[in-house]
Amino acid sequence: MNIAKDKWKMTILEIINKSTEPVGSWYIVNAFVEQGVEVSSATIGRELNQLEMLGLVEKIGFKGRLITKLGKKVIEDAKSSLEIDFYKNSLDELINSNVLENFLMVLEARMAIERQTARLAALRITNEELADLKKCLENQVNHSKDKQSIANDDIAFHSGIAKSSKNKALFSLYMMLSSMGQQSELFEQLRYRVGDSYSNFHQKILEALEAHDAQLAESRMMDHIGKLIHDVNQYWHEFHKNRQANDERLF
Repeated sequence: MNIAKDKWKMTILEIINKSTEPVGSWYIVNAFVEQGVEVSSATIGRELNQLEMLGLVEKIGFKGRLITKLGKKVIEDAKSSLEIDFYKNSLDELINSNVLENFLMVLEARMAIERQTARLAALRITNEELADLKKCLENQVNHSKDKQSIANDDIAFHSGIAKSSKNKALFSLYMMLSSMGQQSELFEQLRYRVGDSYSNFHQKILEALEAHDAQLAESRMMDHIGKLIHDVNQYWHEFHKNRQANDERLF
């Protein structure tokens, strides 16, 4: 059952989740009324019974119901799913030549900076910092499996490498670039459209850092960012091709 798309169950879960005390049918009915929605207590009662059977809420005697850990997870997963759907549906509306040019500009700057941070990190990284990067990669893999955004994991991985370079100037330059929107959910969805992911490249970079091989780390970082640039150019080509086809249909 897709709770996120159920007009009653998802809203009921969110109402219960906001309360620290058990709530009953009439509390939920009044919450719906405040939102301008008329619903009967009997309807809410049936929905609550189904939510309880699914393990999303639990009954606390005659006091009412509280949300369970599973119910909270359903809400979090639903929000993530809605965010992903938003980016899938709105990407073509949000993308334009200025956005793509900005992506390319930032990636070119990242290429110049991060080839050096990777090289220096391979020589200077500590075991503790390597463990942190491994954790970043694990989080990325888990979030990807759960269909969640990995944009923050991507920034954490690359900033961890920049910090491990022990070069404050390069680290500051990377952090400035990371705030310019290229490592975002929007860019992530662009790469999803061309059928690519981050994890394989990140794993190879991590292996080079673990081997403390400066030349290999630099090479693999360049391969990674070079592929990002290729993805932007590929989407740009498809973007203009589709726009041209749409314009021709209008005539």
